[in-house]
Amino acid sequence: MVKNEYNFKNRTALITGGAQGFGLDIAKRFLNSGAKVIIWDIDAKLLDIVKKDIKNENLSSDIVDVSNYEEVEIATLKILKNSNIDVLINNAGITGPTEPLWEYDVEMWNKIIEINLFGTFNCCKAVVPNMIENNYGRIVNVASVAGKDGNANASAYSAAKAGAIGLTKSLGKELADKNIAVNAVTPAGAKTRILDQMSKEHVQKMLSKVPRGRFLEVYEFTSLVCWLSSEENTFSTAAVFDISGGRSTY
Repeated sequence: MVKNEYNFKNRTALITGGAQGFGLDIAKRFLNSGAKVIIWDIDAKLLDIVKKDIKNENLSSDIVDVSNYEEVEIATLKILKNSNIDVLINNAGITGPTEPLWEYDVEMWNKIIEINLFGTFNCCKAVVPNMIENNYGRIVNVASVAGKDGNANASAYSAAKAGAIGLTKSLGKELADKNIAVNAVTPAGAKTRILDQMSKEHVQKMLSKVPRGRFLEVYEFTSLVCWLSSEENTFSTAAVFDISGGRSTY
């Protein structure tokens, strides 16, 4: 596999949901590219494992529930005492159960929206003022092809990711007169633990829609995020970058 190199020296990146899957792989690539990386995750055990596995003085972490704005604000101010936040990757999310809308548990529906959509809003709200002050920033919101197509039996997840796409377009336009890029990525199913939250039938249905006939590899996703997060991305903003193996029609 080919992995292009990016220069993230003297940059600080904040990655939510960074203790596993996409987030962890992005963190590793950023660290290898010279960045200072802060991981936020709600799973303390996973964060402990990451700390033991990755011995790098440029890596730090904090237990943060992104759906709670007060926690996000406190954790953001903690970072800003020592450095700016140059890159924000809003990756934290859950899929929830696969059920028809009329049978969906109301509390679970709300939880999925709160983490996937409100969490993205909370982090952007807390971090963007620092980026405006420095006239520099790169924000990548991890949405999903489900936010474009609307997956059956995944109404909460689809709605939350569609909301994240809309948020990206709005915020990107609000910051377009500054050196701050805000973009979304819409992956199809990938080989991460998030598939374990879904029924086998649902996973197979997802795979059947991908013309390439396979799931997304994590490193492929990370490569796209790295470019969007880099100084090389000087023009693209308020956009949605598809990485669905040909599934999406727009």
